[in-house]
Amino acid sequence: MTEDVESRENIESAASKKIKKGITIEFMKPENFRQIYAIGAAGGHSPYDFRIGFYNDTPKLFGDSSESRVIQRRVETEVILSPVAALELSRWLTQHINEYESVFGPIARAIPRPKKESSAKLVDESTDLQGYI
Repeated sequence: MTEDVESRENIESAASKKIKKGITIEFMKPENFRQIYAIGAAGGHSPYDFRIGFYNDTPKLFGDSSESRVIQRRVETEVILSPVAALELSRWLTQHINEYESVFGPIARAIPRPKKESSAKLVDESTDLQGYI
């Protein structure tokens, strides 16, 4: 019986030593890693994941300036996150935006969005595009 108690104590001691050790996370970039600059993001969610497409816009003009104009929106990449990862991203962005604004002042939109007419209707202020890209 003494051996069983001692071996169990040794195992518990070894396990507690492993827990006390820190975990090191190494960030690695694969050879095909690329960075993009995006002027905006749009996306949506399902019960299973959040999808965010990062895009850039290119204005296209047809005819003279009085005729219609088209903006070509090129989705450069899409990120798919679990709900937990989306929540962590939200918290990370909030923290870093607050830090940025405390140093550089409030972030202002280049073009203010028009006010929504109906306050009774719940509207997502982040994007006009809902669902998947």
